[in-house]
Amino acid sequence: MFTFLLVVQAIIAALLVTVILMQRSEGGGLTSGGSPGGLMSARGAADFLTRSTAVLATLFIAMSILLAVLAATRGSSTIDTSLARQPAPAQVAPAEGDAAAPLAEGAAPANGSDDADIPIAQ
Repeated sequence: MFTFLLVVQAIIAALLVTVILMQRSEGGGLTSGGSPGGLMSARGAADFLTRSTAVLATLFIAMSILLAVLAATRGSSTIDTSLARQPAPAQVAPAEGDAAAPLAEGAAPANGSDDADIPIAQ
C-alpha cells in the first residue's frame, strides 16, 4: 500500500508541476502561444488552472502527511548495518630491534629508497 501511495504522490507532483507551468505569468506561461479561441476562453482556462493548482497542492500536502505517518508507523526498529564502516584494526607498536621501527625525523630509510617523507604510524 505504501508503494502505491508513493506512486500516486509522484503522479500528483508531476501534474502539479505541469499545471503550474501552464499558467500565464507576467512573461507568459507554456500556453501563451496559439489562438485564444480554443475549447475554453482565456479567463475560463485561468480559473480552471488556478482551481486545479489549489486542489493538486492540497492533495500533495495531504499525501505527504499520510506517507510520513505511514512510514513512521510501519518501519521496523532494526537498523541495517550491512553498509556500516568497520572499525580500523588496532596497530601494534614494533619492537626496538625490528626493521619496521619508525625513522627519526629527517633520517633516510635503510633500503636507500626515497620514502623518507611518508609518515609512519606509531
